[in-house]
Amino acid sequence: MCNLYRMSRSQDEVAHFFDAIAQDMAVSPGGNAPELVYPGYPSMVLAEGRLAQMTWGFPLARKGVKGQPLKPKPVNNARRDKLKSPFWRASFENRRCLIPVSDFAEAEGLPGGKTRTWFSLPDAPLMALAGFWRDSAEFGRAYTMVMTETNEHVRGVHDRMPVILPSEAWSTWLDGTPQDAFQLCRPYDAHMLVTRTQEPWAGRR
Repeated sequence: MCNLYRMSRSQDEVAHFFDAIAQDMAVSPGGNAPELVYPGYPSMVLAEGRLAQMTWGFPLARKGVKGQPLKPKPVNNARRDKLKSPFWRASFENRRCLIPVSDFAEAEGLPGGKTRTWFSLPDAPLMALAGFWRDSAEFGRAYTMVMTETNEHVRGVHDRMPVILPSEAWSTWLDGTPQDAFQLCRPYDAHMLVTRTQEPWAGRR
């Protein structure tokens, strides 16, 4: 599952990336977003024809050992085979979005010494990941990303990867039927760059 990605491009660069399908590229208010994005952090998504800042992860209510309410957990990944479950279905069918990402990371290595391995596209400054969103009382507008089986580049590091959408699939993902959108939830079939680092996986947030 993806629990860390990087968004290193400016608002103007993201607007240019999505220019062909966006209507209003002014980002909705929400403050500055960080370059490194973890679950529960804000970042940009393209939804309803415009860029908007939302929180990464749908809130999931939690209770402590004595039944006391705890801070909600942000559920930031939705598996392809779970999209018809009650937790995801309405959002997947009615509120799909595109998530601009510079690269995403997975943990690689032995327990206690895992490092960050980054995945990106060789011929584009950004990639568009499949996602969907909903309003929430806890986080405001929140989004999650869709996960599918891995391709040859991610396999061996993790058993799942985000759904990367080529530009010709953007409109279908955003405005097509749920059936057509579901067919796009498959491993990315083009070349990817794999950058292994010595950055500790459990680095500072």
